[in-house]
Amino acid sequence: MNTTPETSAPWAGVIPEHELALYAAAGLGTASVRPGRAALLVIDVQYRSMGHAPAPIAESIGQYPTSCGEFGWRAVPYIARLLAAFRARGLPVIYPHVAPKGRHDGQRFADKMPAIMSIPPEGYAFVEETAPRPDDILLPKHHASAFFGTALISHLLQQKVDTLYVTGCTTSGCVRASVVDASSYGYQIVVPHEAVYDRSQVSHAVNLFDMNSKYADVMSTARALDLLSGSPT
Repeated sequence: MNTTPETSAPWAGVIPEHELALYAAAGLGTASVRPGRAALLVIDVQYRSMGHAPAPIAESIGQYPTSCGEFGWRAVPYIARLLAAFRARGLPVIYPHVAPKGRHDGQRFADKMPAIMSIPPEGYAFVEETAPRPDDILLPKHHASAFFGTALISHLLQQKVDTLYVTGCTTSGCVRASVVDASSYGYQIVVPHEAVYDRSQVSHAVNLFDMNSKYADVMSTARALDLLSGSPT
């Protein structure tokens, strides 16, 4: 396994150097993940989160107000690489995804972002390049965390999983909420940073930094795949 540290982080140039030094002095962000029985989460990679074709976000939100536009499409090839690796090894692939909204489903999120209640059915379809296969697990959800109100824990226990690779969107929303809950349940967590995305690139960088500092190991997709090669099947 390649143990060479990565030379740049996705939060480089966003988090001030003096704050990086403070976190390092406190010992925050220590690498902690060891090879373990892994599952891949593909969170909310649906057309509602990126539009039906690559386009600038300012254009894409005209189609779906929840779209991350080109930032979502940039992540697709990396998610596809991870999917291929997990499937080749026979490891679990799980799709926590936004369930279509009924009249009473929006709750507090709809109060903050009313437009989510107007997404048409085709927006909830999975992006073709990273779509689930028959053996994958579909996990509809109505809230940010992939754990809240779902059977995710049951699936992970059944599959004897101790390590989660988390991909999808948004970095600051459903990805972060799922990572925090996974950490609370005691799972090791890998976040391949090119395989997650957000509408705000500042929020994306800051949340990757914070997750890496406290809850997860954020790394490149190449390094995540290298780590996966040592995981039991």
